Amino acid sequence: MPKPNLKVVHGKAGSAAKFKKRQAAQTKTRQAADKRNPIPQTTPIAVLLLISLHLFLALGAVGGGAALIADPSGESMGMPVSLLERSFFPNFFIPGILLLLLFGAGPLVVAYGLWRLPRWPAAEAVNPYRRELHPVYALSLYVGFGQIVWIAVQTYMMNSVSPVQLLYTSMGLLIAIATLLPSVRIYCLKKA
Repeated sequence: MPKPNLKVVHGKAGSAAKFKKRQAAQTKTRQAADKRNPIPQTTPIAVLLLISLHLFLALGAVGGGAALIADPSGESMGMPVSLLERSFFPNFFIPGILLLLLFGAGPLVVAYGLWRLPRWPAAEAVNPYRRELHPVYALSLYVGFGQIVWIAVQTYMMNSVSPVQLLYTSMGLLIAIATLLPSVRIYCLKKA
């Protein structure tokens, strides 16, 4: 009877041990990552409200931006190009792109950030609170105040005010106020 190849048998046992060791190392790494950036068990109502405000703003901006890009004359939205007489835009194409990117994609990214609190090293560059708060806190403030400035410039360039502009100015103000709530600030505190 031939002798069993002990090296192969030992190799299999070694593989199982290596697998368990690798699995334990992965678990340890995951636990360390959770300590650095844990997902809270419960999300405060103020944060859920803030996420909803960002999603509502994004929905309107994506729809409006896409409509202006598709029809730069603005006629499909009831906005004649003559509204842009005080601006440097010949039509609504560039404002549509800005609207889609800044207030469509921007609030979607912030809403995701508020929901998951991911590690965003690139966003730390614009975070004045980098020592204590997650960058999504600053980004949320930027979106809120940016929306207010966007509508102010828009009303100046168009030389008119509409109920929709009042609604979106209020949205920007609500986003800024909700971001400054203590429960949102505590939620965005960096974990040691």
